[in-house]
Amino acid sequence: MSDITIQKIAKTEDRSLPIFKETEELLRQVRERAFGLSIARGRRCASALQDWLSAEREFCWPAAELVERDKDFVLSIALPGFEPANIVVTAAARELIVHAKLETAAESKKDEQIVWSDFRTNDVYRCIELAKDIDIDNVSASLKNGLLKVVATKLEKVEKPAKTLRVT
Repeated sequence: MSDITIQKIAKTEDRSLPIFKETEELLRQVRERAFGLSIARGRRCASALQDWLSAEREFCWPAAELVERDKDFVLSIALPGFEPANIVVTAAARELIVHAKLETAAESKKDEQIVWSDFRTNDVYRCIELAKDIDIDNVSASLKNGLLKVVATKLEKVEKPAKTLRVT
C-alpha cells in the first residue's frame, strides 16, 4: 500500500480543487515565458517547441515519461528527495496531475534563512493529458529511489450489442 495521496475527480467538468487553479496559473506563466523566449529569438516558428520546453523546465516541471500499454498508462516522474507524504496525485477522466512539495529547512525554522541554493524548486507540478479515459478508482502510485510511478487503468468501454431495427 502506498502513502501517496490520490485525489479522484469523478466528473470531467469538476475543476473545483485548488490544484486545477494552481496548474492553470503555472501554464499561464509558462506561456508568457515561452512567448518571451520566442520574441528574443526573433519569433522563428521552428523554435516554438524548444521555447515552450525551455519555459516548462524553468517552472518546476520535473522529467517525466508516459507509456501507454493495452490496459493502462504508466506515468514515471523523477522526484528525487521527495517522500510519499510530500506527493499528491490527482486523477481525472483524461488527466493526471502530480504535485510534490517539500518544506525547506529555512521554511521550517524561523531563525534560518537560505543564503543560496542550487535546488530549482521545492514545489513541483506535472500535468499530463491522456489520450483515453481512465478508471479513476483504479489508479495507484508508488515512489522508489526518487522515481514516482503512477499506473492508471484505462476505462473499458462497454460495447452495446448491435440492434436490428425493422423498417416499416
